This record gives sequence, structure tokens and C-alpha cells, in this order.
Amino acid sequence: MNKLFKLAAAATVALSLSACGSGSDDTNKNESASKTINVGATTSPHAVILEEAKKIMEKDGYTLEITEFSDYPNINPSTSDGSLDANYFQHQPYLDSYNADSGYSEGDDGYLVSAGSIHYEPMGAYSETLEEINLDNLKEGDQIVVPNDATNEARALFLLQDLGVITLNDDATIDKATVADIKDNPKNVEIVEIAADQIPSRIKDVAVVVVNGNYALDADITDYLRAQEASDSDAAKLYANVIAVKEANKDNEAVQELVKVLKSDDIKAFIVENFGDTVQAAQ
Repeated sequence: MNKLFKLAAAATVALSLSACGSGSDDTNKNESASKTINVGATTSPHAVILEEAKKIMEKDGYTLEITEFSDYPNINPSTSDGSLDANYFQHQPYLDSYNADSGYSEGDDGYLVSAGSIHYEPMGAYSETLEEINLDNLKEGDQIVVPNDATNEARALFLLQDLGVITLNDDATIDKATVADIKDNPKNVEIVEIAADQIPSRIKDVAVVVVNGNYALDADITDYLRAQEASDSDAAKLYANVIAVKEANKDNEAVQELVKVLKSDDIKAFIVENFGDTVQAAQ
């Protein structure tokens, strides 16, 4: 009996130690998970900026995993279904459109919100043939290529208005203007609407292309930048690129750390050094 008692006691101690060890491992795993964040992003400038942020976050024990996408249609759905913890590629109007088009409302599991505004990519006008884009330099019927999606087309048209190329109706807005809102076109320029990612390749064929900074960067046409939206414009405020997360994850520790790092002076300096005028830190 004494031998049996000793064996039972030993087994109890072993189980107790095993349970303690398991609890410690679980705690470590949970802590590690809470400091890990998987962010989906388009290649440039978003993934490039995230790679720099990753180095900074590692110093404080955070792990930033970056999943790159060549285009963006699948990034929001992957965030909504939990495959990604966050994403970095879009401005607020695009995010709002995604929620509406997907049927998500506040409180829904897949509803996405902004955790912070990080940078702004000015809409730019690029030309290989014109040093300055204005009515004097444009010829009758010249072609100008603009994005065909609603928000970016509106921005492009407002930039062309700022350059004096066209005049829009008084009720045209920065988020909804279309070619139908053009009321004055002195040189009868032809506005050609195509997908934004296809625009840079047309720069050799037309007088002017108007496109987002990230696509200009990818296509390496930034040397041909002739004009862009002002950094203090309404567009700069409205179209700042954000970190998007599921509503329930907005206050997540790793999400907050990511936003803090991306808004830091170190990242702002990195943006200036690597992207010049084509990418600007959000105000």
C-alpha cells in the first residue's frame, strides 16, 4: 500500500508540473499571437513602407507579417474573413464603397474601419512631350487619359480644372465628378477613361496621363510628373491611405502599435527619402 501511495503521489506531482508547463506555454503563445499582425498590401509604396515599419516593430517585440498583392480586389474580403488582420492600400472613400457594396453595416463581423490615416498619394499629371501642362501647350483634340473608377476620375478631372485645361459644373464634387460635368473644354481635349493600373503604359501615346502616385511609382514614370494635387487640398484629406481592420480589432494592441510606428517621424523621413513628392505623410 505504501508503495502504491508513493507511485500515486509521484504521478500527481508529474501531472501538476505538466499542467503548469502547459499553462506557461499557452500564455507565451497567446502573448506572441497578440504581438503578431498580418497585413495585406499592394507592392509600392505600401509594402515598401511596411518593410521599414517591420524593422522598427521588431525592436519592441512585435512581428509584422506582410502579404503582398499585385492588385487590390481581394484584399478587403481577406480582411473581412479574418485571413488578414489588417490591410494597407486604400483611402476612406474606397473603404466606404467596399462596405456598402458588400452589404456590411456597423456591428457586422466583416465590417471594416480605419485604424488611422498614414499617407497620401497625390493624383499627378504626367507627360513625356509637355514640360508644362496648360492650354497654350495642348493641341486641339489632344488625348488625356484618366482613371475610369468613380473616385479617381473625379480627382483627375479636378486636377485638370486646376491646370486650366477644363472647367467643371459648379455642383461637381471631388468624389463624384465625371466627364458629363465638363462645361468648358477650350481645346476639345479627348478624355480617355481606362483602368488606373493601365494608364502609365499609355504615356508614350497621348499628350497627358493623370494617375495615382502608386501606379506612377510601379511604372517608373515619376520623372515625367508635371503637376499634382496640393498637399493641403480637400483631396489630400479625403484620400489619405488608411490602415483598415475589422471593427472589433480596431483597438488591438498590435494594430495600435502598427499605426503608431507608421505615423512616427522615422517613417515620415523614410517616405520623403524614398518617394519624394509622389507619396506624402498624412497630416
